Amino acid sequence: MIIYGTALLAACHLLGIFLGDLLGTLVGVKTNVGGVGIAMMLLIFARMYMEPRGLLPKLSEAGVTFWAAMYIPVVVAMAAQQNVVAALRGGHVAILAAIVAVVTCACIIAAINRFEPKSDLDPFAASDDTQTKPQVS
Repeated sequence: MIIYGTALLAACHLLGIFLGDLLGTLVGVKTNVGGVGIAMMLLIFARMYMEPRGLLPKLSEAGVTFWAAMYIPVVVAMAAQQNVVAALRGGHVAILAAIVAVVTCACIIAAINRFEPKSDLDPFAASDDTQTKPQVS
């Protein structure tokens, strides 16, 4: 059922917000630090864990896909509220944090792509048909 996918997303969101608040407290700021991003990563890992084991039916996956797409406008709206000019004036810490965030995301995406099974629709996936000899006319 689609509602189970929505429940999975809600659980990931609540856990992400909690972990973002906890991270903010550990850093020493009184705000949520990366809660939405943490929630999305939890959702990706949950889907990667559940799908191959048959724990995520297609209808539930439809609920996850719908709400995961809705996260994009939320993240854009949250980023629009940030004061980038003040962060850049604040010193090198903001630039260093941005670079570390980009490098970390790139590494995580690369790791996810290595563990994700190849799709039948992937034109770059290696198959036995590509190693046959070309036909001569």
